[in-house]
Amino acid sequence: MVYNGDMLQLEENHSLLHALCVKPGIKFENQKLEEEVLLSLRAHPIVLLPPLFNSIVISILILFVCLILSQFLNFARILYTMVFAYFVTFIYLWFQVITWYFNIGIVTNKQIVDVDFSPLSYRNITRTELAHIEDITVKVNGFIPSIFDFGNIFVQTAGSEINTEFMQVPHPARAAHIIQDILKQYGTTE
Repeated sequence: MVYNGDMLQLEENHSLLHALCVKPGIKFENQKLEEEVLLSLRAHPIVLLPPLFNSIVISILILFVCLILSQFLNFARILYTMVFAYFVTFIYLWFQVITWYFNIGIVTNKQIVDVDFSPLSYRNITRTELAHIEDITVKVNGFIPSIFDFGNIFVQTAGSEINTEFMQVPHPARAAHIIQDILKQYGTTE
């Protein structure tokens, strides 16, 4: 971030696996022509470690169960069981990655967009105009989030509008500071 006089100059910057991107160069559904995406936020990639660990443990358990079943079933049935079980494990891991990737927060020069996505059931999009934002709060709770510098950003809005939450984002204090700078420059009602 650089200030040229009173104007905010955001420099393009991408973090690990594009979890925190300044000027990401992306487009989204229903984006207005004069609207520019200034910041995109995803959960820190470390949140994918528990599903990865679960998949590894389940894969090892599948192997042990198939070894035990080899005493009672023929090779073809064990092979079908293994293929099916590993396929289900892969689908579980894939859904976790897809959910992580498509749950995204977008800050433009006009609004904040929060996309909550679940592969099988729903997609929820919350939009808040910058002029309606009243407060931004950062919360980093716990030992692991403190070490890896990820936490939650809560955007409080005026009136009856829905508050926006960006969960487990990397460098939450930096991201909140960028959002506040964007609000200072673009947040006035035109």
